Order: sequence, then structure tokens, then C-alpha cells
Amino acid sequence: MKRKSNLNYLIKVALFSAVATVIMLFEIPSPIDFLKFDFSDLAALIGAFLLGPIAGVLIEALKNLLNLLIQGTITIGIGEIANFLIGTAFVLPASWLYMKNKSFKGAVIGVVVGTVSMTVIGALMNLYVLLPAYSEYIFMDTYTAVFSGIKSFETLVLFGVVPFNIVKGTIISVIMLLTYRFIIPQLSKSETY
Repeated sequence: MKRKSNLNYLIKVALFSAVATVIMLFEIPSPIDFLKFDFSDLAALIGAFLLGPIAGVLIEALKNLLNLLIQGTITIGIGEIANFLIGTAFVLPASWLYMKNKSFKGAVIGVVVGTVSMTVIGALMNLYVLLPAYSEYIFMDTYTAVFSGIKSFETLVLFGVVPFNIVKGTIISVIMLLTYRFIIPQLSKSETY
């Protein structure tokens, strides 16, 4: 019986990963070229709320691995690593808190903390790891044209990355909360989905 349960879990993680991968293909560009908005973290968040935080991390990892295989090395893998780390920073605390209190209130607290976590981790990762890794491809004058206050990596993070992650986390959280009462109970009851 345990083996069947493990297989069922893996199948569900694979399904959520596949859905997240397809969603990830439909990106919305932002004025800062390396920041692209997609709703794939929503699939990872729903999977994590249903299956637990580890499932959310697995979904984030698999969707980025699949995206790398589908899209190739457009971002030399840095974009996928960034998406994984920042998506995990959102999904992991949100689902962990939700698992402690499986209610709408628990979901609200989870997504708020997840959005804050994603914003903070995203800022730190971009400032100290991702932007330095991309540094030979980043031309600050391009971003100064978008917003005159952007003159360094620090201001790019402050005026670009931080607002982007707040908006992204908020939009995904609002969609999750608006659909929570329908999606989570329905999928929780379902044996196969």
C-alpha cells in the first residue's frame, strides 16, 4: 500500500510540474528584460498546498529542468536557477505555514509570508549571485532609460527586482486566494487529478 501511495504522490508531482512547465512558456515581459512574469508558481503553490512543501520544491525544480530542456540554454541556465530559488522562496514558506493551519486564514498567512520571503530572497540572490553572474550581459544604461534612478546593481534590485517580486507574489497570491475555496477542497477530495 505504501508503494502505491508513493507512486500516487510522484504522479501528482509530475502532473503539477508538467502544468507549471506549460504555464512557464507563456511569459509576460517587463521593462527589465531579464524579469519575465509567468504564472507557473501558482501550479507549484497549489501542488504544495495539496501535497506539502517538499512537493512544491520538487515541482519548482522539475518545471525549471523541463523548461531548460524545452527552451535550451537561452539564459545559460542562470534564469532557471533564479526561477527555482526565488519560486522556492515563495512556495516553501507559504505551504509550510498552510500545512500548520489548513484553512483560508492559514492560506492568507502563508502567501503573505511567501511573498515577503520571495521578495527578500530575490533581492539578495539578485544582488549577490545572479546579477554578478549576468554582469557581462547587463548594460546599466538600458535600465536607466526605463527609470532614471537605476544606476547600479543595488538600484536595479531596489527599483526593479523588489517591486517585480512584490507584484508577482501579490498577483499569484490573489489568484490562489480567490480560487482557494474551489480548487483546494475539490482537488483534496479527488483521488486522481
